[in-house]
Amino acid sequence: MQFIQTIYTIWQREIIRYWRDKTRIISTLFMPLMFLVIFGAGLSKTLATGNFGVDFTQFMYPGIVAMSVMSVAFFSTVSTVWDREFGFLKEILVAPVSRVAVAIGKTLGATTIASIQALILLILAPFIGVTIHFVIIPQLVLFMLLLAFAISGMGLLISSLMKTTESFGLVMQVLIFPMFFISGAFFPLTAVPSWMKVLSYINPLTYGVDAMRQILLGNQVAENILSVLSLHAISVNALFLLGFSAVMVSTAVWAFNKRA
Repeated sequence: MQFIQTIYTIWQREIIRYWRDKTRIISTLFMPLMFLVIFGAGLSKTLATGNFGVDFTQFMYPGIVAMSVMSVAFFSTVSTVWDREFGFLKEILVAPVSRVAVAIGKTLGATTIASIQALILLILAPFIGVTIHFVIIPQLVLFMLLLAFAISGMGLLISSLMKTTESFGLVMQVLIFPMFFISGAFFPLTAVPSWMKVLSYINPLTYGVDAMRQILLGNQVAENILSVLSLHAISVNALFLLGFSAVMVSTAVWAFNKRA
């Protein structure tokens, strides 16, 4: 019972911290909306042919949601480094509570925050020209949660190995843009160089984008067009994200338990 209570308390602290920082909520929504509005409006006609006639904003939307999930999940796990620097983490760890529970609570907190940001983008979709049918919302939310959990575990692993927020920020910047650009957010990965395709296979963002794009476009484009735009079956994407989540979260908990 104490294990569950510890997880809940740490999770609740992360949510309260997020909710009180309104500037953070607004700023983390600005970049994905900028990509959707500016890139979608500016490049839709230019890239329509390359995307097989699919509306570019509609095509790009799953990638922007995935980018938002990734950046928010990474940013949320930096709290581990802050807590270590300012001594709060030491106060928690001297208490008779499980370090594993603390690590899981932080991971679930980051997952929840990233998912909330993605849900806000989901609500705003009709206002930026993205069509979403109600029947596919549960599937989209499921993959948002899977991706958020996987990236949160990855973020906790990195933050557990970092000593300062500056070093964490540098590593985060090095990872975010390469992961985003080789995820298929802007262009299909079915006709890219072999080296890029190999990198995309180990990029969790690729599987989130691919699954959400298939779900979003499934009843909007012809099946032959969707098959050209897709990399894997939705079930394969789900299995990869589940496996990646298990590995990342387990390793993150181990690293946190060792370094905290």
